Amino acid sequence: MSDKLNQTMTQAPESIDSRQRTGQPWNDMLPEALESMSSPRGEVRSMGSILSKASQVFILTDENIAPFWLPEVEYGLNCEKAVEIVIKPGEQHKNLQTVQRIWKTLMKHHADRNALLINLGGGVITDLGGFAASTYKRGIKFINVPTTLLAMVDAAIGGKTGIDFGGAKNQIGTFAEAEDVLVDPVFLSTLPRREILSGMAEMLKYGFIADDNLLEINIDNYQDHILRAGEIKREIVAKDPKEAGLRKILNFGHTLGHAIESHYMTTDCPLLHGEAVALGMAGALWLSVKHCGLDEQVLKDYEKKLPMLLSEAEISLTEADIEPIMGYLVHDKKNMGDKPRIVLLEAVGKPVWDVTVDYDTIKRSLEYIIINEYGKR
Repeated sequence: MSDKLNQTMTQAPESIDSRQRTGQPWNDMLPEALESMSSPRGEVRSMGSILSKASQVFILTDENIAPFWLPEVEYGLNCEKAVEIVIKPGEQHKNLQTVQRIWKTLMKHHADRNALLINLGGGVITDLGGFAASTYKRGIKFINVPTTLLAMVDAAIGGKTGIDFGGAKNQIGTFAEAEDVLVDPVFLSTLPRREILSGMAEMLKYGFIADDNLLEINIDNYQDHILRAGEIKREIVAKDPKEAGLRKILNFGHTLGHAIESHYMTTDCPLLHGEAVALGMAGALWLSVKHCGLDEQVLKDYEKKLPMLLSEAEISLTEADIEPIMGYLVHDKKNMGDKPRIVLLEAVGKPVWDVTVDYDTIKRSLEYIIINEYGKR
């Protein structure tokens, strides 16, 4: 156990809400929750067989999650002797330096190819941990235990791992499936409202590309739709694991979203992934109206949701931001040569991928976001 976690933990960090609202001791709740978590295949599954086959168990998490969930997950999974790897939180630490630290810890403890890494946290943790595990000794097994809404419905599912590099999102990574993805809303009880709203943006994405019922989610009912959102992603990934075609629709809103997110990583007020995607979907819907004949009412309805999704973000997009954001589009993984390829909609539930849009038109979509002041909060 790390020395840091031996301290008395009576108060949440500023970035995490108090967990007193549950009304039940968490160290009693968690083992029961872990018994009934949903696996990627939608079935109830015991962790015992996976853990029993591991020569060693390592748990990767961050400084925000560790005080609340690390001891309880260790207890719930009966792996109190696991080696803990606690890193600093945030997208700015999703880099090669952090991965090297993970590799060095694995080597220090003589981890062999039968070792198991449990990734306990949000999308940064599952991306980082999956990448570190899939490359260490050419691959060790890993399990994702997502603690954020965004990770539960997106980042922890589907086998994409990666790190940011050169100031651009997810430039280095692998396709590597987790042995299991354990999802339970009990973890959301410590999540700030801003993180919930970020995850809801990704859930709305599934509404646009696959199931319009998800367009009806709100802050009161989103938990009812978590499993359905994850199910949509798993179904798509099963048909196209390596993103040769269909899986590309999962990038709806992400071409502009990643560029906006990368730009804000250079500022004092970085955006959460879902917040950037929320803006990116506004741009993608605008482009869909212009290029694919999408009913403009779909865009207008989404415009009404944006203030809620961005209500906790600090955003101040101006025309001066357009060129820097456009610069990040050059590094988008979906580009064909120097031409951006974007996922757009012909209608709700009818996405089209690999749509080539010229840079001037993409600039106009950013201007639309700025003119309507969606980029100011």
